[in-house]
Amino acid sequence: MSDMASPVAVVTGASRGAGLGIATALAARGWRVYGTARSFAEAPNWGVGIAVDHRDDDAVARFFDRVGAETGRLDLLVNNAAAVSDHLVSPKPFWEKPRDLADVLSVGLRSSYIASWHAAPLLIQQDRGLIAFTSSPGSVCYMHGAAYGAQKAGVDKMAADMAVDFRGTGVATVSVWMGILLTEKLRSAFDGNPEALQAFAQQAETPEFTGYVIDALYRDPDLGELSGHTVIAAETAARYGLTDEDGRTPPSHRELLGEPRIPSSVVVR
Repeated sequence: MSDMASPVAVVTGASRGAGLGIATALAARGWRVYGTARSFAEAPNWGVGIAVDHRDDDAVARFFDRVGAETGRLDLLVNNAAAVSDHLVSPKPFWEKPRDLADVLSVGLRSSYIASWHAAPLLIQQDRGLIAFTSSPGSVCYMHGAAYGAQKAGVDKMAADMAVDFRGTGVATVSVWMGILLTEKLRSAFDGNPEALQAFAQQAETPEFTGYVIDALYRDPDLGELSGHTVIAAETAARYGLTDEDGRTPPSHRELLGEPRIPSSVVVR
């Protein structure tokens, strides 16, 4: 399939972690991928990586103008960029953590709104489109503190409300709860202890796994029925018959961490 015939995806925060895995998986599924990050150490092997500071609305606008000019279309936006502090996992109460943990409400929540605002006109030009938000059970349980929880709850709600505005356009919105991700950073914590990593991995999932789930969601002819909802990646993968590397089936942590909120059907204009 030629680049011009391929569906086009934008993945924000694509230089590492979940975003890198998602971009890699989408490219493997035939997508033409544009990814953003504050910087790229080297040219990515999954598509086009463009340095974008998601705190800068004008830079985001220029990025989507470029995507539109170069491709003439947009089929998928994955809102994944987030300002995650190294102090995130500290057990301290929020007022004893650095104030900049609140940055995730700017790059993470607000940035998802801005990216979606710029992507929407491109998406609705196609017969179908999808905005996927990466999220976690932190939206309903205490996880890493108030700022992180507010950001995750915020993107879940954003997916629900944007779905109302997109009705009749062919564009769907879904928020995806990822599980424990086997990122390079997490794997490095098990250096020298491969047995422990192997045991831990049975409860986790690769970053690429989320990308395969998002690809399957986009291709689902009944995607519209899920629009506005928050889904659990592991459960959605089971629905589509997807497995992770080595044929593993990552577990859902619903019983342990909580259930996604179901949006109300009430619309107040």
